[in-house]
Amino acid sequence: MSTSAPGLDQALDRMQQAGVSRPAQDTFARHYENLAAGATGLIAEADVEPALPAAHLEEVQVSEDEARKALAATAVITLNGGLGTSMGLAGPKSLLPVRDDLTFLDITVRQVLALRERYDVRLPLTFMDSFSTQEATLEVLGRYPDLEVAGIPLDFLQSQEPKLRADDLTPVTWEADPRLEWCPPGHGDLYPSLLASGMLDRLVEEGFRYAFVSNVDNLGAAADGRVAAWFAASGAGFAAEVCRRTEMDKKGGHLVRRRADGRLVLRDTAQTAEEEMVHFMDGDKHPYVNTNNLWFDLERLRAMLAERDGVMELPLIRNAKTVDPTDKGSTPVVQIESAMGSAVELFDDAASIAVTRDRFVPVKTTNELALLRSDVYAVDDTSFRLRRTVDPAPVVDLDKAHYGMIGDFDERFPAGVPSLVEATRLEVEGDWHFGRDVRVVGSAVLGPEGGTVEDGSTLGSA
Repeated sequence: MSTSAPGLDQALDRMQQAGVSRPAQDTFARHYENLAAGATGLIAEADVEPALPAAHLEEVQVSEDEARKALAATAVITLNGGLGTSMGLAGPKSLLPVRDDLTFLDITVRQVLALRERYDVRLPLTFMDSFSTQEATLEVLGRYPDLEVAGIPLDFLQSQEPKLRADDLTPVTWEADPRLEWCPPGHGDLYPSLLASGMLDRLVEEGFRYAFVSNVDNLGAAADGRVAAWFAASGAGFAAEVCRRTEMDKKGGHLVRRRADGRLVLRDTAQTAEEEMVHFMDGDKHPYVNTNNLWFDLERLRAMLAERDGVMELPLIRNAKTVDPTDKGSTPVVQIESAMGSAVELFDDAASIAVTRDRFVPVKTTNELALLRSDVYAVDDTSFRLRRTVDPAPVVDLDKAHYGMIGDFDERFPAGVPSLVEATRLEVEGDWHFGRDVRVVGSAVLGPEGGTVEDGSTLGSA
């Protein structure tokens, strides 16, 4: 690909020196050219209309044999590139204990092993790691000697790209910590990384037709045989799982239908103008949220990438940051990103399926972590699937200043999160420390004065 912008040439030089793959470089270059031309990636409300799911999982009826056949042709890919820095973690987020000393990684692995045993299928599991998570992840996976499927490595690496100065779009320099000069390209990097790593070819050559992809921090996203059978029967090249929006995911991305051509499009917060967020968060108008649980046809993906020289034309996400995310006074930068779910618009037969909330249990903040660690959820001893014990789940809103970092969170819940099965809402505004066997009933609000919640206390009222 020919280049002319000095900033792009400099960025590509850095990427080449760092060993970034050619498909990732070409994808970055395409996005850079769009960014330099003034593209914002914004999707206007006037250009789209609400999109309803093509099917509802609760209505899907499949036999055990149909589920087995579909899972036999499926590979599981789990995104595992994050360090969880927004929650104060120094290592991979997937190694954070969430239930009974089991981490996200432990539960994900055990879910796959249980599915293999139940259906007698190979069901390979591979992780898209980053340079920051690979070593620690593979060390933990060494505890599961039966996990690797012959011919399919346990992981492959996502790529990296330079952060760009916001003023002139040249690669930023940050001598205080040169590692902060780089960023991941968003999970839309899945596709060029599958290609460049050879993982896509391996999966197809080993006889796998479908891929199920999800985030490691969503433990509801097991490779469900019903969804697999529905997707196989649909004949679609790509499908996204969506679920009903709740108060805790008002800002969640959602699928819409583009008026110009009728195609499904993924719209995220970063693709929405500030003045249009009121429409974006309107749960009556856009009642379904994207779960980032995706299914796609591996053979069709490989053909698409071959036709496009390894570049997936995914919509640009222009993410404005500072080079040091913990220092708002550091150099303003732009991160070029894309979302893997946005590939939905490249398939003319793409579909969506509405799933139940138990398939969407994301942990992006300590609010969700509190729910997951509480008695609102249980983990099955055999399948290791999450089961919600109450419906709907209560809303948890913890003071970010005192609970936003995992160290602060654990310090304030030394005996564990309170019982929330009888709660509708727990809102904590100040610096409160919780004792043992605390119970929340109905709605409870703790004020900014802070203090101690004594052992055995009951908060709130029905």
